[in-house]
Amino acid sequence: MPQTRKRQSSSSSNGRSSRSETQRKQDEADRYRRAAEDALQQLDWAIGYLHGIKKTEISKALAKNRSFIRRELMGQPEEPVPTQQTDQT
Repeated sequence: MPQTRKRQSSSSSNGRSSRSETQRKQDEADRYRRAAEDALQQLDWAIGYLHGIKKTEISKALAKNRSFIRRELMGQPEEPVPTQQTDQT
């Protein structure tokens, strides 16, 4: 009957493993945050474009969505976009 070997782990290797797992998760979270910020920049462009072609109702709705995402999902303060700063909205 073949014997199975039990893996012995030292506390130092567990500490390194735990740190690398924590770092991997942090790196992944940072990558998702950067992707979300890039998407918000694209949304900013779309809002400005729609505002520029006088589609103000659509741009206002998107600006509200953008504000909600920044405030509630990303925990960042709102930043005004062109449609929020003009008299046309």
